[in-house]
Amino acid sequence: LTDVDLAAVEALRDELGDRAVALECDVRDPEALSELAGRVYRDIGSVRLLVNNAGVEQFGYLWDTPVPNWDRLVQINISGVFYGVRAFLPRMLASNAPSWVWNLSSIGGVAAVPLQAPYIMSKHAVLALTEFLRLEVDLAGHADRIHVQAVMPGAVRSNIFERAGGVDDGDIDAAETQRSAMLDIKAEAMDPVAAARVVFDQAAAGEFYLLTQPEYVGNAMTERGEILAARRAPQLRTKRRFDPANQ
Repeated sequence: LTDVDLAAVEALRDELGDRAVALECDVRDPEALSELAGRVYRDIGSVRLLVNNAGVEQFGYLWDTPVPNWDRLVQINISGVFYGVRAFLPRMLASNAPSWVWNLSSIGGVAAVPLQAPYIMSKHAVLALTEFLRLEVDLAGHADRIHVQAVMPGAVRSNIFERAGGVDDGDIDAAETQRSAMLDIKAEAMDPVAAARVVFDQAAAGEFYLLTQPEYVGNAMTERGEILAARRAPQLRTKRRFDPANQ
């Protein structure tokens, strides 16, 4: 899972009590996820909600990005979601109980953000994967009980920016300036527990796109649709998208 504030984790742990069990798993390893799924079903019970949330960030110009950083990000952010679906969904189908699959995309899944290209690309990929999964679950005749939904967070507090990859050569200053800009946004970002409550409410209402900040993320979706419809080339923004006063 992406790191969140420890206080938020402790609050959830207190709320869940003995129902919370912490297990460690490398989502880059499909066998590890398959073993995790087997252990959960054996020791805890059927999974009704699968949340594929693991993700890492990367700053810097695309041509400066170290190849190991690129490979790690793709394996975690994209392949990790696929491996999670592959490990858990067949078991969820076999249980014949209403179940939910949430894949974590991002506002970045409908945006173009320079100096974060690998991460943004991965979130576009996760959104597409989730849309296809929704269609395939329907095609296979399971849409009445398997609910596939795309979670699209806006600015929500986590430690992802501090732990993001940077660059070793090339324009290091550009990469670190972008990191600093994102840390400034983090200082004003949404509390993760509050964000989770919003997402649960939308999921319960049967929505497909689950937005932590409906107006803010929704505006980005509308903007993306307009750009594609007009076939406009991407353009640099003159001001940052996130405005905490309007959230």
